[in-house]
Amino acid sequence: MDSCNEEEVPMRLHSAVEYLLHSHSDQLRSIILSPDPKLHYPLFVDYAELMDADPPLARLVFANPTDYLRFFDQAAILAHKRVLKDMVSHEKGVEKKFIHVRFNVCGSPLEFPETFPTIGRVRVKHRGILLTLKGTVIRSGAVKMYEGQRTYQCKKCKHMFPLYPELETRNSITLPSICPSQRSNPCEGTKFLCVENTTVCHDYQEIKLQESTQVLGVGVIPRLILVILQDDLVDIVKAGGTTDDVIITGILTAKWSPDLKDVRCDLDPILIANHVRKTNEMKLEIDIPDDVAMKFKQFWLDFRDTPLKGRNTILQGICPQVFGLFTVKLAVALTLIGGVQHVDASGTKIRGESHLLLVGDPVFTGTGKSQFLKFAAKLSNRSVITTGLGSTSAGLTVTAVKDGGEWMLEAGALVLADGGLCCIDEFDSMREHDRATIHEAMEQQTISVAKAGLVTTLSTRTIVFGATNPKGHYDPDQPLSVNTALSGPLLSRFDIVLVLLDTKNPEWDAVVSSHILGEGEYGNGKQDEDLANIWSLSILRRYIGYVKNHFKPVLTKEAEKVISSYYQLQRRSATHNAARTTVRMLESLIRLAQAHARLMFRNEVTRLDAIAAILCIESSMTISAIIDSIGNALHSNFTENPDEEYAKQEKLILEKLSLIDESLESNGLEGFN
Repeated sequence: MDSCNEEEVPMRLHSAVEYLLHSHSDQLRSIILSPDPKLHYPLFVDYAELMDADPPLARLVFANPTDYLRFFDQAAILAHKRVLKDMVSHEKGVEKKFIHVRFNVCGSPLEFPETFPTIGRVRVKHRGILLTLKGTVIRSGAVKMYEGQRTYQCKKCKHMFPLYPELETRNSITLPSICPSQRSNPCEGTKFLCVENTTVCHDYQEIKLQESTQVLGVGVIPRLILVILQDDLVDIVKAGGTTDDVIITGILTAKWSPDLKDVRCDLDPILIANHVRKTNEMKLEIDIPDDVAMKFKQFWLDFRDTPLKGRNTILQGICPQVFGLFTVKLAVALTLIGGVQHVDASGTKIRGESHLLLVGDPVFTGTGKSQFLKFAAKLSNRSVITTGLGSTSAGLTVTAVKDGGEWMLEAGALVLADGGLCCIDEFDSMREHDRATIHEAMEQQTISVAKAGLVTTLSTRTIVFGATNPKGHYDPDQPLSVNTALSGPLLSRFDIVLVLLDTKNPEWDAVVSSHILGEGEYGNGKQDEDLANIWSLSILRRYIGYVKNHFKPVLTKEAEKVISSYYQLQRRSATHNAARTTVRMLESLIRLAQAHARLMFRNEVTRLDAIAAILCIESSMTISAIIDSIGNALHSNFTENPDEEYAKQEKLILEKLSLIDESLESNGLEGFN
């Protein structure tokens, strides 16, 4: 029976069957060995391989995907029957009813702009071809069931033929005017009967895809397109979460917009998906070739004797247009690299991501804070930039919208930045209750939602990078919470809070002005790729990605001792910085020390990393517990011999901490006696 069917099918279908048997017999075999016959199974085919094996067939799939994707599904069923027939008797194979061929266009000519446009450039000319679009899933609807095929029989000649619903006419089936049988004597029957038990139903889900905001210019509104997922593709992506950046290949078609009184009836473009590729899973793997990794290792071998000089070379590549500001650049690097997430025995997670807040004089606002925010966004694989004034609690977290009679959740800035960076400028402009909504997102890294009957928890594993102005003129005698008008619980969630005061310093002004005037001359010179001199944006991105994936630093005993002693010292003298000196500060110290170890290309947190973390925290204290006259973070510059400078700082800090240790020992002995 099967052999007769194969003789009747067109030649193209026969060549598709042969290709699948030759190149994808392993996939077919694994599908046959799966126990459930009613499931929908995907069969993945690389379009580039099909082009090499059968160019005419590949061209037909591209030019007429509506018919040929269906052809390939039929070919997969026929091929799997043939594999099933050839299987050994002891292998328990089960015949499957539904196999869908999914075409991956990665590495093929279909990745050119003509067939891979941005969502905003989709036009009528793209209709009816195999099209690929890239974007962020901002809304995912409920999974529904729809009728995908129905078989009819001609009353006159008894010819049976399948009919498929048309999306343009809202999934209605249109009967042909005359019998479609292709016989020598045409039947020309006009009456048809629906054959019982021949209806094929499919899972069906609608998602909304938005252009990635990172590739858009200023003033360009990101466009949306509706995407339809069917069968095995449903629920493969969700709005928010770590799987919401996708590349979807499918067929562009259209459907009539809903009938509304006095509203023009239009066709809305929709993409019927054939293949979905998540880009988040690829981001960790690409962009770091072996030769670049070797460059990083060689760089640290060269700076083996002066590691801090090597670290400062990397830091100078961060926001190079802003002169100096060593402390801020170090804080930005440590925040982006982050620590290691810790999960205890009970399953409680302690976040690995650090948060940073820059507090600056209004004088400093236009030149520095926003520059750092934008540069940090470029360094991160995924980033969302927003301002406090234009952000509501719903815009930052999640909003409930009604679409087609049902409620859906639409992801906000913190959810879209999951696994990346969320920059909030003008943090002080946010309303009090809007700021309160991000407490949970910053510490627990989730957002609990209960809106319109939808109760759920969304993931927000994001770094929050805030910039704010003080309330009026910054008063060093007042606590940070009074100066910034931010609550204590919110301030304690930021690992580093840097106060940038524009105090008058003639020497600093002279150095900065000569740097700015000299920029025009240096700008004309060519940048070389020598890592000892210059770290470009792309190299910095790769380096941050590399150290985050390859290093999971562990604290040594001496690092633990330094951090513990410093925390106890801060708790003793924490009258002025009470909002900051909580248990969260101890966690922050550990995170920053781990981030510094990663920055230094190590898997072990040494005393050097612990002291670097302490210096970062010290910079964010208005009154220091260790350094009596703390320098202004705005006027911090790169020193010529950082390793010598560090030796002095280490001696000073350890002296202070050893005094504490001695006093603790004496107190303990007195209590014991």
